[in-house]
Amino acid sequence: MTASRRPLTRADLAPLARAAVGGNRTLVDATRLRGGSKKGVYRLAFDDGFSAIAYVWSPDEDYWDAGPSDLRDPFSHGTGLGLFAAAHDRLAAAGVRTPRLLHVDAEARQAVVEDLPGGSLEAALPRDPALLDRLAALLDILHTHTGPRFGKVALVDGGGTSYGTSCEQRVLEGALRDIAEVAGREPRAAAVRERLVERAGELAARVRPRERHTLIHGELGPDHVLLTQDGELALIDIEGLLYFDVEWEHVFLEIRFGDAYEALRVPDLDEDRLRLYRLAMRLSLVAGPLRLLDGDFPFTEFMRGIAEHNLVHVLDLVRR
Repeated sequence: MTASRRPLTRADLAPLARAAVGGNRTLVDATRLRGGSKKGVYRLAFDDGFSAIAYVWSPDEDYWDAGPSDLRDPFSHGTGLGLFAAAHDRLAAAGVRTPRLLHVDAEARQAVVEDLPGGSLEAALPRDPALLDRLAALLDILHTHTGPRFGKVALVDGGGTSYGTSCEQRVLEGALRDIAEVAGREPRAAAVRERLVERAGELAARVRPRERHTLIHGELGPDHVLLTQDGELALIDIEGLLYFDVEWEHVFLEIRFGDAYEALRVPDLDEDRLRLYRLAMRLSLVAGPLRLLDGDFPFTEFMRGIAEHNLVHVLDLVRR
């Protein structure tokens, strides 16, 4: 954090911690965990060895500086206590594990959840590849659930309707915005801008209408899955939970899991949607990191690496 973004201290978080666990425990340490760009994630350590995780949604914790989020846009800035609470409740109803909610302070836009001790799936996979089978089973459960319309769970479950007429329309619109943004920042993209626009349009034109809207996480990488003490898998960073095309989920899984994705692949995915969504997702993974680098996000080399890696793939996809 820069001087303008001070991490919260133990004293700052003590009232939240006391409200979450009661007065029989004393907060002895509060540490901001690395990696959060939209919210602050703090491990709360208590005098008896118990620990919990605090989520803090505030402008000081959000490096994107995106301002208010429009729920009617499925791809708007997915952060906030309201989105988290709606996603938590929907996953619980679906029978999908996520850290248990211990306390919510709606006025302060803060929440406390259980601290899962098993680490991340990303760290565990090299020593236990069979965990991919458990993730595949979890995805089977998640993806059996559908919604009446596409959009963020908080909106759709509340009876709302998203902008646009279809998932593929919203993806194409987002891809065209990202093409314009990336071309304005990166000469290699500018050189093929017209071809990128043409390619996105060609791919979108092949997609046939569909009515099924599947419950998906939206950004499900191995770092967004934690292990419980019993080895159960639990999803985190759930604010982006939405009803959408299941292919959008699988394109992200394909990108993040690489060769290991074969264990998660399922039959009967729509190849036309996959082709469009691969291009759109790669574009998003260039535009987003470049936008984040305009601010004071501290892990700049990491973000530049993501942007460069995905730009190479975008240029490859447009040549096909």
